[in-house]
Amino acid sequence: MKNSNSALIAAGIFVQMAVLAAGHSIFQQASSGSKDFGSTCVRMPPNNSPVTSVSSKDMACNVGGSKGLSGICEVKAGDEFTVEMHAQPGDRSCAHEAIGGNHFGPVMVYMSKVSDVTSADGSAGSWFKVDEFGYDASSKKWGTDQLNANCGKRSFKIPSKIPAGDYLVRAEAIALHTAGQSGGAQFYMSCYQVRVSGGSRGQLPAGVKIPGAYSASDPGILIDIWGSSFKEYKIPGPAIIDQSYF
Repeated sequence: MKNSNSALIAAGIFVQMAVLAAGHSIFQQASSGSKDFGSTCVRMPPNNSPVTSVSSKDMACNVGGSKGLSGICEVKAGDEFTVEMHAQPGDRSCAHEAIGGNHFGPVMVYMSKVSDVTSADGSAGSWFKVDEFGYDASSKKWGTDQLNANCGKRSFKIPSKIPAGDYLVRAEAIALHTAGQSGGAQFYMSCYQVRVSGGSRGQLPAGVKIPGAYSASDPGILIDIWGSSFKEYKIPGPAIIDQSYF
């Protein structure tokens, strides 16, 4: 009987781990207007597992994301750009949740200007935030809920008043289902290699370093979203850049 109980417990743990892993996901495609870039300019991580340490160098562009590739997504300043998240590589089926398993949390997009987007690792410059959706208390919907409702897509505007050139675009979702304990938040991000034309000759917006923008104890990272006291949510990191840049 003891062996039987142990087998049942082990089976239960395995099923629970499989369910949690099923919620893992990857930002892996992009588009702009009628142009579908697919995965040509995204630095894909080796798998759909999250980053869990806010001090890890992988926080910038995920595991393996410091290495560039040849593909570049070319857009104009002021264009709409859409990032796309799905659970498995190459899977764009809208029949599947973009990020499931109760992986609720915010979605954010950062940009960083670099000299050569095919080789920059994201550590030298600063990152400024251009888009975010956290939690809407009135509807009780998260940014990840919006991803699921929109076939994994999140669209934002490339600021029209930033200098032309090469940029890393960093799309990120933070899953908070186990964030009630330190190190429990799960970070899913990918970097897209983007070349912006047009724009202005003005200064870049102020930015932050990644890693460095987040602390493990930030209220938007160390948080129990299941508790009865949860009412509102503070998105981690800097605010979106001033609207004058758009």
